[in-house]
Amino acid sequence: MRNNRASTVLVGAVIGAMLLVCSAQADRRAYVWTYEYMTMPQGAAELEYYLTLKVPDWDDFDDQNTWEHQLELEYGLTDHWDVAVYQRWQHTNTDADDKFEYTGTKLRTRYRFAEKDVYPVDVLAYLEYKRPDGSNPDDEIEAKLILAKDIGKFNVAYNQIVEHSLRHGGKAEHEFTSGVSYEFDPTLKVGLESTGNYSEDKFYVGPTLSLAGKRFWLAAGALGGLNDRSDDLRARLIFGIPF
Repeated sequence: MRNNRASTVLVGAVIGAMLLVCSAQADRRAYVWTYEYMTMPQGAAELEYYLTLKVPDWDDFDDQNTWEHQLELEYGLTDHWDVAVYQRWQHTNTDADDKFEYTGTKLRTRYRFAEKDVYPVDVLAYLEYKRPDGSNPDDEIEAKLILAKDIGKFNVAYNQIVEHSLRHGGKAEHEFTSGVSYEFDPTLKVGLESTGNYSEDKFYVGPTLSLAGKRFWLAAGALGGLNDRSDDLRARLIFGIPF
């Protein structure tokens, strides 16, 4: 119960702090797993909070579920190149334990190769270094090739992902995310996302909703597992404020 309160307090404190940040029109995301063709403008910064729920078996939700918290600060070095640092926590509930713990940090950089529509498909490179906490010694590198295209009010995006452990003899995992969204107006986008891990044979699909206000943007999505290897449910909320 104490860890449940800690998780709730963390969520409330993060969102409350972000709402106090100065007003600005957000450059928000349409998806919660799939990256689009965008980087932070030069000299601009943004604070983002991620809340991710993983439920392996919906029928045993009370006995096993995981809540992941992530806080990201990103900054635009140029109009085409940005960097970010993340801090992560995890709240794990099982029938035998209830644990809230710090799970490490990440460093990330993205680079756009041109302005939109210069090429038939917009191309962005993404590189991330993951440093877990002391209980998990395996550092990891994750690389993504991000392909995207706007067609009228529709957006199509695909991310090809390779994640590799840096320990000697570590294995690489191959994954993907993809999304299609439609912009009903500047404040509302609705889409469909899919994700998959080819190495573990896990695949998901589900809806995504993105809302933009004057002070913040919000994106939420839920995925259902498509086979027995996949979790029954994965859901994510991202809350962002530029400053």
